[in-house]
Amino acid sequence: MKSTLITTGALTAAAALMLTACSDGSGNSAGSDNGAESGGGSITVFAAASLNQVFADLGESFEEETGTSVDFSFGGSSDLVAQMQAGAPADVFASANEKNMDKMTDEDLMEGQPQMFATNTLTIVTAPDNPRGVEDLHSLSADDISLVICAPEVPCGAATQEVAELAGVELSPVSEENAVTDVLGKVTSGQADAGLVYVTDSTGAGDDVTAVDFPEAAEVINNYPIGVLKSSENAEAAQQWVDYVLSDTGREALADAGFGSP
Repeated sequence: MKSTLITTGALTAAAALMLTACSDGSGNSAGSDNGAESGGGSITVFAAASLNQVFADLGESFEEETGTSVDFSFGGSSDLVAQMQAGAPADVFASANEKNMDKMTDEDLMEGQPQMFATNTLTIVTAPDNPRGVEDLHSLSADDISLVICAPEVPCGAATQEVAELAGVELSPVSEENAVTDVLGKVTSGQADAGLVYVTDSTGAGDDVTAVDFPEAAEVINNYPIGVLKSSENAEAAQQWVDYVLSDTGREALADAGFGSP
């Protein structure tokens, strides 16, 4: 299994290096209780950056159970869509919001109707023990707080704009990132005092950050859809991966990572 995290400077190179999934040509076999079946070959999954850790773990167990290897390309959903629209080879797309999946379905690039498999909400992260005393969204507007957020076209950035409007706060970030993992990285590295990320990113960071919840987050929920691309060269295995994510095994792993149910 290969996992790639796409950042702003690497988008073009990543698309060029993407491995084309190969067709295994095998027939159907009986499914197991967790949604995995006997397969083979390989598939390429384009997935939102917030899914990095949980999908990587699921990919390992899926490969062990099916014999199908899963190569991942993680990044901001909007950037991934741009790559696929430009012809980057992929078998499955998992988006961090419906808007970016709609771009794919509107261009008739998806096979059938994508399915919702998870939800996510935002939280504030700071350095451990919250040394700047951030209490809520209003704290982030202080002149002495260096804030980093996602760019507006990225799902976490769109959600950030919504919660800020609900709170009546005007945010002035020092930078806007194209992936939520980049926001988290700037906080954990000390380049920013605070950032707005998904609850799942905060959970995955553990003791490297302190999470500060705020009430507006509960009103802005990101729904995560997943589906198979029409251009998939291993559509059977691609659908098996989607089924695996939707299975009890997948849902349990997502819940453990902090994702909600759709």
